[in-house]
Amino acid sequence: MDESERPLLVRRMSRRRLIGLDVAAALLYTLLTTVLSGGDAPALLACTAAVATGLPLAVRRLWPVPVFVAVLTVSALAFLLDLPWDSFAAAAYALYTVALTEPRRRWIPTSLIGGLSALVILGGAVAGPGSWHTRRVAALVLGLAVLGASWALGRAVRERRAQADRAARQLADRAVGDERLRIARELHDVVAHSMSLIAVKAGVAVHVAEARPEEALDALRVIETTSRGSLAEMRHLLGVLRAGSVPDTDPVSAPDLAPSPGLDELPALAERAAMAGVRVELDVRAGDLPEVVALSTYRIVQEAVTNVVKHAAPARCRVRVEADGHRMRIDVTDDGPGVRVLPGGAAPGEGHGLVGMRERVVMYGGDFTAGPRPGGGFAVSARFPYDPA
Repeated sequence: MDESERPLLVRRMSRRRLIGLDVAAALLYTLLTTVLSGGDAPALLACTAAVATGLPLAVRRLWPVPVFVAVLTVSALAFLLDLPWDSFAAAAYALYTVALTEPRRRWIPTSLIGGLSALVILGGAVAGPGSWHTRRVAALVLGLAVLGASWALGRAVRERRAQADRAARQLADRAVGDERLRIARELHDVVAHSMSLIAVKAGVAVHVAEARPEEALDALRVIETTSRGSLAEMRHLLGVLRAGSVPDTDPVSAPDLAPSPGLDELPALAERAAMAGVRVELDVRAGDLPEVVALSTYRIVQEAVTNVVKHAAPARCRVRVEADGHRMRIDVTDDGPGVRVLPGGAAPGEGHGLVGMRERVVMYGGDFTAGPRPGGGFAVSARFPYDPA
């Protein structure tokens, strides 16, 4: 929210305005103490003390410690000389800024000071007036308690602001981390699928280049088509990032750019998988979906089919997508080996593809499972709710 749109009482004031308020408070305080400085004390001396106590408060934000020392010194002299005295009120006003700006020092027991000051102020209010001598001592003790309360209050406000700053930084860091994760997941889904098809067809082209040049030429055409499609998706993603229109729920959905892939793109996905030796049977039962839900569904199916291409081709794959307006169901099964084996012969752990699918499902508060089927093959299952609006 823009600062100008906030209510007047909760807007953050600029430093210049805060100093202006201090100037007004200092002038008002000096005027009141000068007018009320009657009694047996010499008028000139009392007015001088009032001015020396009040006017420095105007620059308490510029030089907190010097202003506090000066005001405290004048207030102490006023008490010792039996001049009209402010019970260290001006010094407490200056001390608040010191407590708010000075670095924390562990050896100062701020909590103890605040607790004792509160007890003294409460006890002074309950005790009532006494003799002249007792009133002098009580006034001094009460003045020190006011100083202690001002210090404790300033420290408490400083600590609260520090905690708010830390929370804001943590929130910003978490948002940046989530954004990086979404971008990495989207890049992985775009690149992994296309590169898997390209790698498979490139291997075919190498093996049949001499014996069956026409088949090698077909493989090169598939590589060209797949790489062009991948480049188009990459340009779309980078265009969204440059435009700064990345939404909270998915990193690719910008109305002013080409539409993000959705369920309408699943037949084309099946055709590309067929080029790599994986026959995909589609069973899609879903009406109109929100763009981010359609994109997430497409990416989950895309990654599941990509895993079949990488680890099980040639194979048959069945994709079932069903949405009832409130909950999405995705099932991708194949008849390849249940245990995925990499080209080098090693069985892979849970790679970025499965992690990315799980993250997309968890983002909606759903459930995700992936693993070998009891009767052979591999199965990916995702269930998540969504808002149809």
